[in-house]
Amino acid sequence: MANLLTILRMILAIVAIELLFTGRPDFCMSAILITLFVIILDGLDGYAARKLNESSKFGSVFDIIGDRVVENIYWIVFAVFGWVGVWVPLVVVTRGIITDGLRSIALAKGYTAFGDSTMMKNPVFKFLTASRFSRALYGSAKALAFLAVMIAHLPNFEYYDGISTDAFVYIIQFQPHAIITANILVYITVAMCVIRGIPVIIESKQYINENNQ
Repeated sequence: MANLLTILRMILAIVAIELLFTGRPDFCMSAILITLFVIILDGLDGYAARKLNESSKFGSVFDIIGDRVVENIYWIVFAVFGWVGVWVPLVVVTRGIITDGLRSIALAKGYTAFGDSTMMKNPVFKFLTASRFSRALYGSAKALAFLAVMIAHLPNFEYYDGISTDAFVYIIQFQPHAIITANILVYITVAMCVIRGIPVIIESKQYINENNQ
């Protein structure tokens, strides 16, 4: 079940992005709602794994794969649209490649990124990278950043006949504030991405040294 939820959120993320590419205000609003559902699923897959006793090394790795696919899809497309600087996906993708590559070395020795068999041994590093609090905080930051960026760049449907509800007009009125908020959240999220990756690099040295012995 947990792995199916991970697959579902990857598919829905792609659907949301396809809707954004239409440029239609109503489809873009649907993309925001779908993204909100994707965010909810991100929390549900881990919860389902724990409650259904489906936690496994594969599940842990597959959950990270799901995270990478979703976040890279959004950041890259946002950069294509010019909504964020191209440096954002470059930093996030590079960090993901480095940390996941190093985690694979630890995985070969039976250690996972998170959970009881986490590769993180230093208590501080474990809290920063592998704790549920840290993961939830980072996930929330990403979620808010994604939503804020999309809201900030919604097409102006004041002149679109297919949109007439007060809710949509209300959102448009706050777009200038949403742009500022989105920019702040993007910087915070990328900073957290980098900060959470540093402990993985440091901790991986012990596994690399073991391989060299």
